[in-house]
Parts: sequence; C-alpha cells; structure tokens
Amino acid sequence: MEEQSNWARLRLGVAYDGTEFHGWAVQPQLRTVAGEVTRALGVLFSEISDFTVAGRTDAGVHATGQVVHVDVPAAQWAQLAERLLWRLRGILPPDVRVTSVEEVPASFNARFAALWRRYRYRIADNRWGVDPLRRNDTLAWKCPLDMEAMNAASRHLLGEHDFASFCKKREGATTVRALLDFTWDRDGDGVLEATVRADAFCHSMVRSLVGAVAAVGEGRRDEAWLVEVLAAARRSSEVAVAPAHGLTLVEVAYPDDPSEWDERVSATRRVRTLEAQS
Repeated sequence: MEEQSNWARLRLGVAYDGTEFHGWAVQPQLRTVAGEVTRALGVLFSEISDFTVAGRTDAGVHATGQVVHVDVPAAQWAQLAERLLWRLRGILPPDVRVTSVEEVPASFNARFAALWRRYRYRIADNRWGVDPLRRNDTLAWKCPLDMEAMNAASRHLLGEHDFASFCKKREGATTVRALLDFTWDRDGDGVLEATVRADAFCHSMVRSLVGAVAAVGEGRRDEAWLVEVLAAARRSSEVAVAPAHGLTLVEVAYPDDPSEWDERVSATRRVRTLEAQS
C-alpha cells in the first residue's frame, strides 16, 4: 500500500433490507451486502482497501444504521466527493443504500472504535398477524405476549455478564459483553419492539435474548429460569433463537472526539474476562 497521504479514509452509513442477502460478509457465489457495496465502490475507484464494518449481520437481518470504513485513492475521492452518493445510488441494487459518506482521520475504525451498537426487534402478537408492508422486518407470534413480564425479565440481563448461554461460541472469542439497554414497548399499531443496546454482541446474541424473553412473555418460562440460564454461561437448547428477519441494526455510536478513537480501539481489542467475585 502507498503512503497514507495518497489515500483517504471514508466513513459510510449503510442501510439494507437483508431479506435477499446471505448476510453481510463476502461469500463466493452468494449475494451479500458487503459484496454489493464493494462491487459498487470498485466501479468508481481504481482500488479500495481496508473495507471494515461495525458489525457483521446474519442472513436475513436488516440495517438502517450500519457503519463501514474504507480507504480509497485520495485524488479520486477529491473528484467524486460531491457526487459519490448520487453515483452509488445509480449502481447499487434497490435493497441496499449508502446513506452518508464523510472523510475521517485514518485512526477511525468502524469496528473497534465503536462505543455501542443498538438493535431493534419487532414482534406482532395480534390476532390477524403482520402488516403486509412490514412482513420483511416483523415476526408474527402465535399468541399474545405479556410486555410487562418481558420487561421485568429483560432487566435481569442488564450489565456485564458472560453471555455464553445466548451466543454461538467462536474459537478464541470472548462472550463477555455489557448489555446497556433491553426494553420492550409497543408502537402505534401495537407491535412489540425491543430495543437492545450493548458495547458489542456475540454471534446470535440478540436473537437468542429475544427468544428467551419471549418465552417468558408467553408464560412458558419465568424470570428464575432466565436467571439460571444466564448464570450457567453455556449454550442451552432451551433457548430458542428468534428468526432473523425481525432484527434491524439501528445505530452504532463512536466517541465524538477523534483523539479518543485510538484509546477505544485498544480497549476493544483486549479480550475481556469477568473479574472474580469475592
């Protein structure tokens, strides 16, 4: 790679309907979000480098607030800066959009500089099902759910824990996370919406949390069961993973001061463990 001064680092906001994608990450012979975005950038730039996403999403998961950083030739960026969003609009398919673009210092890292990620999960538990216009991002539940019970159960999960019971374990990766928000509300149409915010998420964590709390909302499980599952810190067949299409990545937050990015990157790269309790 040439000297950094010959390159510009761009921060992209990306939104997509995940229905027809095999997830975020590029996979041979499969249609993915990253594949479409890098293909579009490759039409406009002679070279792209260090294409990094804030958080990979699974097949079927959507996003309105995904964040990517990518390095492109600075001279080409200078020529395209005012027109890049318009040009990408004409190249990208209709189920994915680059919604914003800005040049940022090279210290910005979309993945490791993030302070937290926020997801939304939608469940329709009414008698008639899902609004046809929202069928791609809303799960139809088979019976009414008790929102108060779900909120009470969700509060037990807040804080820093080993969420191994709610994650698909990956070799060498920690399952310790800090869950900052987990609340349920109903929108104007009565659809249940979960807001789930954490410093980071491990694989399948949000959908597993939703599946476990929905079991409490049904009355099949209680809060004590959920607390036991969390404390066990091992994957349990009793925890159902909610379907992907109800999940949307809504927002990724970063320190406002660029001087704090390097410190945040270093902190995120450290493998976390829970401190021993006295």
